Amino acid sequence: MLETIWAAARPLTARDVRAALGDGLARTTVATILSRLHAKGLLRRVPAGRTYAYSAAVEDTAALTARRMHTELDRSGEERPGVLARFVSDLSETDERLLRDLLERPPAADGD
Repeated sequence: MLETIWAAARPLTARDVRAALGDGLARTTVATILSRLHAKGLLRRVPAGRTYAYSAAVEDTAALTARRMHTELDRSGEERPGVLARFVSDLSETDERLLRDLLERPPAADGD
């Protein structure tokens, strides 16, 4: 469903999303899923007549995955150092190298 929203050039209503996905889901089911994604902060919504139109609050799957990782880290509370240590120790050599490269990059200037 997020892929449909990401691909859209404008905010979509539940009816629009259902039409894009095909008739496999009821409009009320699509509306419920969109509402839940909005509640989780993954979608923005604006009034559109008697309903809402939805647009993405996260840009792509990388942003979505990063948000999920942050959520899990936030949930770990006092275990955060251990969670991060375990995560890093379980990385493949390729991923470890990539992470090191990313951490060594100078910070991007605002607006980049």
